[in-house]
Amino acid sequence: MNLGLGSYAFRWSIGHKGIVPEHPMTALDLLDVATRHGLRVVQYADNLPLHLLPDSDLDLLAGQARDVGIALEVGAQPFDVDHMTRYIEIGRRLDAKILRVALDGPDAARPVSELAAEFALLLPSARDAGIRIAVENHFNFPSRRLVDLLAAIDDGQVAVCLDVANSICAGEWPEETVGILAPHAINLHLKDYVIVPDPHGVGFAIHGCPLGQGRTNCRAVMDAAPYPADMSVILEQWLPGGPDMDAVRRREHAWLEQSVSYARGELHL
Repeated sequence: MNLGLGSYAFRWSIGHKGIVPEHPMTALDLLDVATRHGLRVVQYADNLPLHLLPDSDLDLLAGQARDVGIALEVGAQPFDVDHMTRYIEIGRRLDAKILRVALDGPDAARPVSELAAEFALLLPSARDAGIRIAVENHFNFPSRRLVDLLAAIDDGQVAVCLDVANSICAGEWPEETVGILAPHAINLHLKDYVIVPDPHGVGFAIHGCPLGQGRTNCRAVMDAAPYPADMSVILEQWLPGGPDMDAVRRREHAWLEQSVSYARGELHL
């Protein structure tokens, strides 16, 4: 498997929901971080939208990735045939083999049959570009519904991007999510989380922590299925914001360093 970096590991350094640093991290900056950590893949998700870059910047990104031996993957949201077609072409330009698609918000409420029909429209161009579409289990799209979607599409060009923690929001514990989706996974989002009781006893909060320091049973995730030998394992982080956002952004780098160390030492990635 190939250990990689996702753009959602650096949501605060890139900028998130109106909280944007003076000098936001760029696509090339993210590639540089991955290079310094010796990672083999970078996955750009919708928080660092590649379709806003000119072709010259995409070509520069592709060239630098080739020079350092890092594979690129692309990701997009929301789901729209025209938008996805554009990302297939961006993926072709970057020699990407994975297009990660997240179905959430209005997409999560659409009938499976309607979604499957639109995915079918993308299959010829994806196949021609040598790109497989990996549909991520997102907050409001339960895992069994995702399996139903794959059955309705019925084409190996579309499979699963398995996120180990997202589906808590859909009422699933990670063990259930992994058990359902691991047999269909061609892409893995690996993160860790903790559950913290409210100090006043009013419920609790779920947020991230460095890999190996929380509740994700990372070893069980890695052993869950005969994943593709060349599958990328993409590191993400649920690092909370705070009053000192400069400190939060520094913590993103510190957490990544700890997570990479754990992934290599304990998971042998």
